[in-house]
Amino acid sequence: MTAGPPDPRLVLPTEILRPTWGARLRRYFLTGLVIAAPLAITASVTWWFINFIDGLVKPLIPNSYLPDAYLPYPLPGIGLVIALVGLTLLGFLTANLVGRSLIRAGEAILDRMPVVRSLYKGVKQVFETIFSQSGTSFRKVGMVQFPQPGMWSIVFIAQEAAPEIAGRLPDGDEQIGVFLPCTPNPTTGFFFYLPRREIIELSISVEDGAKLIMSAGLIQPGEQNGKPKLEVKPPVNA
Repeated sequence: MTAGPPDPRLVLPTEILRPTWGARLRRYFLTGLVIAAPLAITASVTWWFINFIDGLVKPLIPNSYLPDAYLPYPLPGIGLVIALVGLTLLGFLTANLVGRSLIRAGEAILDRMPVVRSLYKGVKQVFETIFSQSGTSFRKVGMVQFPQPGMWSIVFIAQEAAPEIAGRLPDGDEQIGVFLPCTPNPTTGFFFYLPRREIIELSISVEDGAKLIMSAGLIQPGEQNGKPKLEVKPPVNA
């Protein structure tokens, strides 16, 4: 008995699993997009920032001191280099006694201007907090129940409440200030005080916490071999 021709309705398993050319092209396109998009966005933002700084600094420099006056084409980045050198020299000068005296004299003049005084002090405090190397920046990440019990949100742990604030709160426990950022923009959010026992500290860095928030949970902290490892410290006095 001879075997007849194969039934054309039968499809081998290898044919079922074999990707089509359309699927391959789509996969290649998405892979290229994932690689090229971050590079393109980074280059665009960097180029915009360089041009922005050049537009602020170059008008303050005489044309005779700019390389653009001696070159057939504008040289990008000169304003950024001048700004970096100028800020470094300013920091060097204000690090000595004479520089600090000049800064205090300038701040004394600003203190006499009601609106300018408040604006200057607020902006200065924000920059000192952001670029602080030793004191008041966020150093811990935690979780609190928000917006209702049973729902946990990521927060950045600040400092203990000042005596003026802690003395007016009804709970006698130690009160801790926390900042609850919004997704995907962590620069906005809510700031409130909670008893320390209601805060769960996480053993992750502030940078990893920010990535977790900005990615809406897609980028997990401490991923190893595809499995996220997140150490949780129990609440104090739990």
